Order: sequence, then structure tokens, then C-alpha cells
Amino acid sequence: MGQIVRYDYLWRDEQLQGKIEGTKERPCAVSVAVQSQNDGSFTVLLAPITHSSKQANNAAIIIPEQAKTIKGLDEDQSWLLTTEVNAVSWLDPGIVPAKKGQWIYGYLPRGIVRKAVDTILKFGREKKLKTIDRREGTD
Repeated sequence: MGQIVRYDYLWRDEQLQGKIEGTKERPCAVSVAVQSQNDGSFTVLLAPITHSSKQANNAAIIIPEQAKTIKGLDEDQSWLLTTEVNAVSWLDPGIVPAKKGQWIYGYLPRGIVRKAVDTILKFGREKKLKTIDRREGTD
């Protein structure tokens, strides 16, 4: 957990408009991974990373500058959102190389990962987590 991948993230408001694919590929953090007991496949919850302060809320986690430079993300202020996730298969073709020849940007620091996982699981328990299920056959 904590890998930063590139994915065509579908926002909840886009889904409500009837869209089935995200409008652009963006960095997302692998927040939770669950292995199926049936076939061993993994479902991961991807939390989006955004520059938009209007999307960042009090549950968003600021990504510190020093962590962003290590991860190869740009220098603009970024937030990891924890109120909304995409549930996808780890083999989803929407997960594309972050850079040429590299599947992930890198890893978030453990403290950020721990805080993100705790917050996402808390919102899940409270039924406040907006989960867009993008796994095949879950329409």
C-alpha cells in the first residue's frame, strides 16, 4: 500500500453524469488492497491526488513538498483525498505507466499512508465513503 500509480480516475460527479471513464489520467494512491478468496485476484481502492483546493476538504491529506519531489510529482500543492475512491482490479487496464518504463511514481511516506488508510476505513464504516466500483461485471 502507498504506491502512487497513474489511473483514469472517475470522480463521483462524473459517474452521476453517466460517464464510465475518467476525463484524464492522474496520480492516485493505493489505499487498501483486498485479495479475493475465490481466485486470488486483488481489488484495490485508489484515492485521487489533486491540485484542486475546491476538491480538498477537511479530510484531505496534504502531501508534503519533500515527499512529492521524491515521488516525481510536480511541485504544485497537492492533496490526497480520502472521502472518495475508485475500486478497481489490480489488473485494470486504466492503470498505466507513471513514466516511461516505470509503473509507479513511488511510495507515499508511511505516516501519510497510515493516516489515509485509517481515514478511508473510518469513512467506510460510517457509510460516508464515496466508492465508485469500476471492476468488470459490477455495473
